[in-house]
Amino acid sequence: MTATSDLAAALTTLQTGGQFAALEPGRAYPLGASLIGQGINFALVAPHAERVELCLFDDDGAHERQRLLLPGFDDGVWHGFLAGAAPGLVYGYRVHGRHAPQSGHRFNPAKLLLDPYARDIVGTYLGQDSFRNDDPADTGEIALKARVAQAPFDWGDDAPPRVAPADTILYEAHVKGLTRLHPDVPAALRGTYAGLAQPAVLDHLVQLGVTSISLLPVQFRADEARLQKAGLSNYWGYSSIGFFAPEPRYWSGSPGSTPISECRQMVKALHARGIEVLLDVVYNHTAETDEFGPTLSFRGIDNMLYYHLRPDDATLYENWAGCGNVLKLHEPRVLQLVLDSLRYWVQEMHVDGFRFDLAPILARDATGFDAQATFFSALAQDPLLASVKLIAEPWDIGAGGYQLGNFPPRWLEWNDRYRDTMRAFWLRRDVTLGRFAMRFAGSSDHFRQGSRPATASVNFITAHDGFTLHDLVSYRERHNAANGEGNRDGHADNLGCNCGVEGPTADADIRALRRRLQRALLATLLLSQGTPMLLAGDELANTQGGNNNAYCQDNPVGWLDWQGADMAQVAFVQHVTVLRRRFPALTRARWHDTSAGPGDDCTLTWLSPSGPMREDDWRACDCIGVLLTAPPGAESCLLLFNADPAPREFSLPPGEWRMLLDSAAVGAGNAGMSADLYSGACTVPAQAVMLAVRLAVPLAESAKDPGTVA
Repeated sequence: MTATSDLAAALTTLQTGGQFAALEPGRAYPLGASLIGQGINFALVAPHAERVELCLFDDDGAHERQRLLLPGFDDGVWHGFLAGAAPGLVYGYRVHGRHAPQSGHRFNPAKLLLDPYARDIVGTYLGQDSFRNDDPADTGEIALKARVAQAPFDWGDDAPPRVAPADTILYEAHVKGLTRLHPDVPAALRGTYAGLAQPAVLDHLVQLGVTSISLLPVQFRADEARLQKAGLSNYWGYSSIGFFAPEPRYWSGSPGSTPISECRQMVKALHARGIEVLLDVVYNHTAETDEFGPTLSFRGIDNMLYYHLRPDDATLYENWAGCGNVLKLHEPRVLQLVLDSLRYWVQEMHVDGFRFDLAPILARDATGFDAQATFFSALAQDPLLASVKLIAEPWDIGAGGYQLGNFPPRWLEWNDRYRDTMRAFWLRRDVTLGRFAMRFAGSSDHFRQGSRPATASVNFITAHDGFTLHDLVSYRERHNAANGEGNRDGHADNLGCNCGVEGPTADADIRALRRRLQRALLATLLLSQGTPMLLAGDELANTQGGNNNAYCQDNPVGWLDWQGADMAQVAFVQHVTVLRRRFPALTRARWHDTSAGPGDDCTLTWLSPSGPMREDDWRACDCIGVLLTAPPGAESCLLLFNADPAPREFSLPPGEWRMLLDSAAVGAGNAGMSADLYSGACTVPAQAVMLAVRLAVPLAESAKDPGTVA
């Protein structure tokens, strides 16, 4: 027999009721379950435990077959080697120690525990009361378990696209929601990793101009008991419990595939089209929630090690995430877990970067956020992680939790100040032109320190958390009753407008105004300095019916409506992204008064409708222009923004200008494209954005050759 058949035979023996011999002392590294020779090494960090049992199960995880003590204990790591064990083995841990919540310890061997390093997870948490830490019931049959994974994959010539920061256009999407209703995705693949890899979806992303897809969490999650009892789920996925395992709910179940292989195939397919894959990761808290939550893994393994406990009462958890608990990343072993997870997704799953949920928590200790935290230093020096994109959600709900602009070099940050300013400018007309200009030009007040570029600002109008773009101009109030929280959840003030009617309307004028405002916001976003982020579906004019917190809506509310797509808006976004790529002046990463070297004299000049801006003009709130003067050999661009509900006359800078974009001119067969020629002055339509380029030759000559610009 071969070594492989020996291992398979050993596993078959266990599954049919046979027994393994006792564990031998193993190795304290690597952590998790590792194939070594003809067996498996198990290593679990639990420094405060008194002993640890490895529990072996049948293939379905329903029946416990054997318990074996981990014999080794070094540097806080329990370990053992199981000779003859093979991939496919299903296991969990029972960890023994003091059950003294007042001292921070919550050991309870009646609770079977998931290995934090599990690559493949068996089972589903259904919110049973028996998972309560103080409940004496045994959870062995129903607990989450790990399956030892051996998943070779042919990556072929796959390589990271390595999109330059200045060229990046982010597209925030949910794996399931993106394709669940897509008519051109095979029915069996809709809502899955394989569905996202379908040609119809890839074609859409490429044509839209997307360079980097930012996926909501795909790590294994456990939905909160309260949601399950209400018939809902944590659809967005911000309830992680398995930091190495792809969420199997997004697996198609296709023969011959696994969640791991299908997720890898999705990444490979996106890379083949030049699209980066970024993952939204949740390392700030876990699905075990507060002291009343389930004991699934970390709480039972070593509660004091993994979680921030209240200094005045160790029975309670710090709650800077608003989700019941907070992981303790200033603890070296917890930091190691997070870094190992990040490296796994880069090395083994080939992802290109991460968006960190509630990122200040990752750099917090008991005294607050630390811009010099070990987490930042560890990421910066790691050779594997040094080249991937890192994006922070720069706030949490703890004291001093708003940290916009305070992350280290190389980090990008979600800029909610940009969001609020642009909403206020276009939908409320109650923000000054000075504030508009600051946000348009990269928010130097937040991001210029420490030699950070303008691309550090991730500009967005909408994101998964809040209204869609369509709903932003269709509702003033949130409509979240379906979430089961009495319409109290979600943001109460969204700086939106309903254009005169709350929700759907047959009024043609209101519908036209809503489309006009959406296009103005999209054009502003895509033409601003910084890194633009589109919310998936905004190009389609997708609606959530006014729900601005659809985190638990795994249904048509949370899925994109492709059948109802506004194709004129899709074409408009495509046109704007083409213009963004075409003109380097629109994607400059450096601040506009910073020279990149000899010959780089790109400048930014702000204009009022009557000419150069004067001091009093900055206090207005309706109409402004910006001239991006390019160096020799490149095209200079003129952008005109008019939030006024009436057209405005605008005096143009010297020269002759060809208009390439008019966001008010979208109609049948026209995506806002224009070839009109101007000099002296032009009329900017109401609530519109225009983009023009200066002609390189006199107007009379350029009219003979409409393609000549500079």
